[in-house]
Amino acid sequence: MIVSCHILCRLLLLAAIIFSVTTPAYTAENSCGPLTPSEEQILKLQLDNELLMQKIKQLESRQAIPVEQLRKKKALRLKELAADVKTQRHSTSDFEVFVKWMSANLAGYNRYIQAGSYAAVIARVLPIPYAGQASIFTKFVAQFTVALNAASVSITNYLNTSQKFISMTESIDPQKTVDEKAVSEAALFADHKLLKDMNDAQLKLATVSDLSSGALSFLESLNHYVSGTDEYWNKAKGIFRKDVDPKEKSFISESTNSLKIQANRFNGKLNVFEELGKKETAGVKALAVYDELSLEAQAGLLK
Repeated sequence: MIVSCHILCRLLLLAAIIFSVTTPAYTAENSCGPLTPSEEQILKLQLDNELLMQKIKQLESRQAIPVEQLRKKKALRLKELAADVKTQRHSTSDFEVFVKWMSANLAGYNRYIQAGSYAAVIARVLPIPYAGQASIFTKFVAQFTVALNAASVSITNYLNTSQKFISMTESIDPQKTVDEKAVSEAALFADHKLLKDMNDAQLKLATVSDLSSGALSFLESLNHYVSGTDEYWNKAKGIFRKDVDPKEKSFISESTNSLKIQANRFNGKLNVFEELGKKETAGVKALAVYDELSLEAQAGLLK
């Protein structure tokens, strides 16, 4: 329990008054003969003064305990945040795999998207709304490529930042006297840099997720259509500039299934990444409470 500064000041003032009054007590105590009533009173005040000074020291020591406890609690919270960041980092390996896989397969999807857009607009072989979205798909691959590159850069930035934060927290030992400077630097880094790079990576990955869903939706519609008729292939010959290989039909189906599996895995990991991000954001913002309480406790010691 932190003692009021007002009470502590009054105790100190009282001790000073008693000490000034009892100064002659040592002379009286060492003189010959019995003590007079006045001298007995002074000696009693001297003993009361010594007990009061001991109590003041105890109160002061009790005030110092919460400050250190707050630092330890803050250090422990940083350790918990670092554990969540380590878990969050595990998802990034899957993100990198998906980005590379999608980049490698995007060119293959491109010709089907182009052919599907051509068929939707010219031959009207795909139903609405895909015919109406054909103009969007003409720029789809270019947008997807930009999004994948941006996501790759953001993932790299987050990995570097999160690793630095983990290293900063590993140097802190809550079981020992807490290094206030190390704790403050780790908290500031988490607030100003870690959250920024984490949110940027999350935003870029969400864009990739949306584009993947768009590609999957188009391919699923296309696959459903071509599985029931050869009209699309007849119309698409002009796009492929050759007779359509029968394997192309199975390729669309296989590609659609592969994208669906990869996208579902990607979205599942992204959901985990986002949930941990919300938890980490709340945790980082809560660190400021420990600073405020610590400042109040320290101010109480100085008054």
